Amino acid sequence: MPRRFHDAEELFPPATALKRALAIIYDGLISIAVLLVTTWIYTMITGWIRGWEHMERMAEAGQLSGDPGLTFLLFLVLYLFFAYFWTHNGQTLGMQVWRIRIENLDGTSVSWTQSLLRYGTASAVVFLAILGGYYLGAVALILALPAIVALFYPINGLSVTDRTSNSVVVALPKQVKKQL
Repeated sequence: MPRRFHDAEELFPPATALKRALAIIYDGLISIAVLLVTTWIYTMITGWIRGWEHMERMAEAGQLSGDPGLTFLLFLVLYLFFAYFWTHNGQTLGMQVWRIRIENLDGTSVSWTQSLLRYGTASAVVFLAILGGYYLGAVALILALPAIVALFYPINGLSVTDRTSNSVVVALPKQVKKQL
């Protein structure tokens, strides 16, 4: 059941691109820590199951890079991390610091499906930019930067991720207390 943050008639202004960018940087740093811990746990479990000698031989042969199981796990953990915050209180830790929130147009929390659409859109554009930069060189990555910026930069108050998930990122006034 969606959580109601405020009355449907009460409208908050869209979050500015600067606040969005600062929250993304903050959440990016937290995401790195989450991914490092997840990778460590995955490596420990894999080493225990396969045997440390086998893992050492694979590492020396360069066979540990590009593990599809780890890649899928990291994608899933990061989605669960963001979706949990978005569906429960509309704010990741970085969004709480910069007083912005993701919500539906009627002031309710987004669903897990909306979170998946939002996360999937962002992931796809960033993945294609990185892939293009890897295969086509730095020039392609530089040319892809406008697409990455457009992904999160709001035009008429809505970014690409807002449009695909049918939600909006709003700026919270100082007097609104954080709801748990």
